[in-house]
Amino acid sequence: MPSTAPLVWLNRQRTVAARQLSLGKAGAVVARAWPDILASIRGRSLLRGLPAVTIVLVSDRRIAQLHDQFMSDPAPTDVITFQHGEIVISAETARREARLRGLPLPREIALYAIHGLLHLAGWSDLRSADAAEMRAAQGKILRRAAGTLC
Repeated sequence: MPSTAPLVWLNRQRTVAARQLSLGKAGAVVARAWPDILASIRGRSLLRGLPAVTIVLVSDRRIAQLHDQFMSDPAPTDVITFQHGEIVISAETARREARLRGLPLPREIALYAIHGLLHLAGWSDLRSADAAEMRAAQGKILRRAAGTLC
């Protein structure tokens, strides 16, 4: 994968207005995070072998269907990462969490995208120690990349 991330952003939901999502801002943050994500690649990384990564925003209903289908959990979730290079983000969950945490919505979306990219870079959050390490890494990457963008 080249040093500039071939990221494709798709909005496949109608619950959260596109102007609220500000995908241009979220995309700019993720693009700025790309060097740090590449620097964090671990042994089982799929990221370098992918021709592109697609980040798809969906509704809570759709992400719950995917969560049930692929992980046997029918509850909505924030982000699901697929090994073929697709990161699915719930726009509704992002909006809810951004409001609860007092953050701009594009920043929350960028956080979820960075989380998904770290999974593709070989990170795991299945064990609590790994999850804590991953949260710290994604937080650091987000803070560096977001700057004044959002």
